[in-house]
Amino acid sequence: MITVDPHHLQLQAGQRVLDLGCGEGRHAIHLWLTDVVEVVGVDLNFNDVATASERARPFAESGDVAGRLLLGVADGMSLPFADNSFDVVICSEVLEHINDYQAVLAEIDRVLKPAGIFAASVPSFFPEWVCWQLSDEYHQVEGGHVRIFRERQLRGSIESLGHRFFARHRAHALHAPYWWLKCLLWHRVDSRLLDAYHRLLVWDLMKKPRLTRWLEKLLNPLLGKSTVLYFVKPPVSQPDTASRPLEATA
Repeated sequence: MITVDPHHLQLQAGQRVLDLGCGEGRHAIHLWLTDVVEVVGVDLNFNDVATASERARPFAESGDVAGRLLLGVADGMSLPFADNSFDVVICSEVLEHINDYQAVLAEIDRVLKPAGIFAASVPSFFPEWVCWQLSDEYHQVEGGHVRIFRERQLRGSIESLGHRFFARHRAHALHAPYWWLKCLLWHRVDSRLLDAYHRLLVWDLMKKPRLTRWLEKLLNPLLGKSTVLYFVKPPVSQPDTASRPLEATA
């Protein structure tokens, strides 16, 4: 299950992609399998990176891959990469966990090449707000969410770096009610209703029936659990020659 739409990334063969906060590898592995690009997935959680590596191993052994994949542990506020290292950066469902998220955005801006594309996703305001109202544990667990973003807040923070916004969408509307139920029944670990809904989501993910795909597409603008924003970093500015005085000629 991926949140970022690869179509908006405008990937070209040979490009380098950074999946910052890759977690267990859903975006990094997907792009590795489908595009002739080098994907670098990093996360602060060693166990998540190890899980991503395990998930990638069968594909690597089969050779049924399109690109190259590198996974490692790194801190988003101090990335171990040179300036202008990546053509595309993905940061999906990460910024809501970080107190100083502006520092992470500054690092993304530093490692992203001029004219590169940046895709950021965070939980949508309304579905997330409902979760916070239903359960304190939902966001107070270790490593939980420290804020609820409003779309204009995140967009403004990224645009302040000079990046130009060009697309947006919401995703995973069918997952919002699941998380509301999970919050409501937080202490009911044996809830049959929650288990049944989880099985429905797994079935939908594996089978992709037309009915649920259509239903989620219809509900995404209102209930989409995630909001995804896409930006392009400005190209290298050209010297301003128009205002220079002409040199005298003999």
